[in-house]
Amino acid sequence: MTDEIKKQNDTDKQADSENDMPIDQTAPADETQSTDDAAKDDVVFEDEDGEGSTLNSAAKIKQLREKLKKSDAERMEYLSGWQRAKADLVNARKRDEEDKKSFVKYANEDLIGEILTVLDSFDMAFANKEAWEKVDKNWRMGVGYIYSQLLSTLDRFNLKVVNPAGQKFDPNHHVSIENVSVTDKTQDGMIVDVVQKGYELNGKVIRAPKVKVGEFVA
Repeated sequence: MTDEIKKQNDTDKQADSENDMPIDQTAPADETQSTDDAAKDDVVFEDEDGEGSTLNSAAKIKQLREKLKKSDAERMEYLSGWQRAKADLVNARKRDEEDKKSFVKYANEDLIGEILTVLDSFDMAFANKEAWEKVDKNWRMGVGYIYSQLLSTLDRFNLKVVNPAGQKFDPNHHVSIENVSVTDKTQDGMIVDVVQKGYELNGKVIRAPKVKVGEFVA
């Protein structure tokens, strides 16, 4: 019994001794360092006065301006190309219309060219006055009427007779087949005779007149 009381007293003393020991509240160095590093990682540092943000915005604005400038250049290039294509189309249509009008105007040129030989036959008959006067008057009137009717019909197709008798010779519009000596100086270089009349179709010479040109001889 006495031994048990003694053991109990020793146990109580040991417990009191442990309770009286000072408690070390200092955390281990490694643990404290790790905690500080973690805290630093969680901290977000910002530039003073937003300088970094301003630089980023300026760079973005510059980039956007460059893109806008490039877009404007491409737009102008496309616009110029479209305008050129439109102008080419308008010009092509105008040329097509002009070609059509020209075709219509001169579509009958070959046919009329063949008819000119008939007109030449009339002119040669009329030119031989001696033979022509011997023909019956009524017949001459009939032939003259047919000739006038034929000229009137061709005139509706804008065929015009070119008879340059008495005009100054122009090699660009007349064909000289002979030079004729003249004593009148005013007749020098003038058309003194039309051997074959010329013709114009819609203002275009389809056959130049053949003429004789005076040449002054002193």
